[in-house]
Amino acid sequence: MKYRRLGKTEIFVSEIGFGAWGIGGVSKGATSYGPTDDNSSIHALNCALDRGINFFDTSNVYGGGHSESLIGKTFLKARDRVFIATKVGLINYEEPSDFSVKNLSISLQGSLKRLKTDYIDLLQLHNPPSHIFQYNHEILNWVDQLIKKGIIRAFGVSVRSPEEGIGAIEQLKADIIQVNFNLLDHRAIESGLMKSASTNQVSLIARTPLCFGFLSGKLYKTTHFDKKDHRSHWPSQQIQNWIEGSKKMLSCKTNSSTQTDTQFALRFCLSYPQIATAIPGILNDIEVKENIKASDLGPLKDNEIQKIKKVYCEVRFLFEKKKPSKN
Repeated sequence: MKYRRLGKTEIFVSEIGFGAWGIGGVSKGATSYGPTDDNSSIHALNCALDRGINFFDTSNVYGGGHSESLIGKTFLKARDRVFIATKVGLINYEEPSDFSVKNLSISLQGSLKRLKTDYIDLLQLHNPPSHIFQYNHEILNWVDQLIKKGIIRAFGVSVRSPEEGIGAIEQLKADIIQVNFNLLDHRAIESGLMKSASTNQVSLIARTPLCFGFLSGKLYKTTHFDKKDHRSHWPSQQIQNWIEGSKKMLSCKTNSSTQTDTQFALRFCLSYPQIATAIPGILNDIEVKENIKASDLGPLKDNEIQKIKKVYCEVRFLFEKKKPSKN
């Protein structure tokens, strides 16, 4: 496993992180990938740490806090070896968000309790509305105090769109931006977010690097999703678009004998130095072992990137009506 510096900090995180939305399981008002087995989730978390993953991304609303609880329980005796990122601002998926300092503080205390720790490595605002970016001095002062007290080590924003990421950098002075980025979604490049991140020495976290599993090459037209899997609620045409688009993008893969589709997709994300870590959703140790090899294989070659950019022009329309992710 290779590691990259997180923004301007002295923190180094694994190129492949652990997206912990899925292990939260099913919660009121939202689904991830359906019911989960806690023993399998804990085994996956331990496997990830043992094989070099040190970045674990969660939220207070993932599984209604269950994702955080699993991470806290699993890493209670290994806290100094893991970098935990969580989020605040959402109460649950059925109620309006609340980014008042009062609610953010209450949410943070709940996360600290579930994670069984007295500090958070990276605290992120969870999909805040754009008006929050308007030089919100109250939030900035709150964050500054948390850092001074050692309660958090770094501050970031998980954004709904790349354009909002630019606002978070310029107005909220975020150290890290979490954003959707994958073979089928290059908006972080097109919007200028990548350029802004470089200029301001801000790191990006690549969310949905496998586009909800469609870039794994393991989903087909005949794939049936459990009714508690969020993918079962997407329009059939969108599912079809992702399957067809993924097939086109994965056709850019070379050396099929030495890498899987999943590894190719993750290597694409790691081909951009602005990306500190890519966080595929992980549910079991098999996925851990496959994902981490992407770091060992390294970034894609320039000619592969150019081919991907050319093919992307043929499939980008597939995402014009994409439903916003709750992740």
